[in-house]
Amino acid sequence: MAEGFRGWFSASKDVHVYADEFREIDDERVAVLVHATGRGKASGLEYSPEMTRTAHLFHVRGGKVVRFLFYLDRDRAFADLGLAPDDVAQ
Repeated sequence: MAEGFRGWFSASKDVHVYADEFREIDDERVAVLVHATGRGKASGLEYSPEMTRTAHLFHVRGGKVVRFLFYLDRDRAFADLGLAPDDVAQ
């Protein structure tokens, strides 16, 4: 995971990641809706808001993250969790 993010961050500058909402799904899962800002180092182009609105799903046991899912598409996260998009603020 660190290697994947390292590659993305090394090609970017002025990156900031913000948590928009934390949602407890059940006793072991927490969904976090996030968005990022930043720009490409080479191009200087700013990130598209549509491309940086993602969802993270953490599976937690004993106070530790045991599984992490990164969704590039929030609607896919909602579908996998059996939620309507209105159940979680966008």
